[in-house]
Amino acid sequence: MGPMTPINAPDAPQPGGGYSQAILVDPGASLLFVSGQIPVDAAGDVPADFAAQCRLVWRNVAAQLAAGGMDLSNLVKVTTFLSDRAYREENSAIRREILGDHAPALTVIVCEIYDPAWLLEIEAVAAK
Repeated sequence: MGPMTPINAPDAPQPGGGYSQAILVDPGASLLFVSGQIPVDAAGDVPADFAAQCRLVWRNVAAQLAAGGMDLSNLVKVTTFLSDRAYREENSAIRREILGDHAPALTVIVCEIYDPAWLLEIEAVAAK
């Protein structure tokens, strides 16, 4: 499967939403650590609604990956910070739409975010 292998231990809870419990990265793989990407476009604008912000954040993640010679299929770990638990289902649906069958390890945290206009932030680790 390339430089990474999904791990879902049979004696632990199975993932239920398009992610893996763990990812094993092969020795010698290049790693790319992507800082928290925010819902701000190149002009400094922030969309008003969650869906638009979420898609913009994923575009920003993809742009950082491309700059590092990778794409979304190289993601091994994604951490999503949500400003409100109410966005949980919409966030999950958009992530699955964008990633398709690719299921990196995943953590979702509900917390205050640096700028109150931002409804989410996503950081990631990729391997190639």
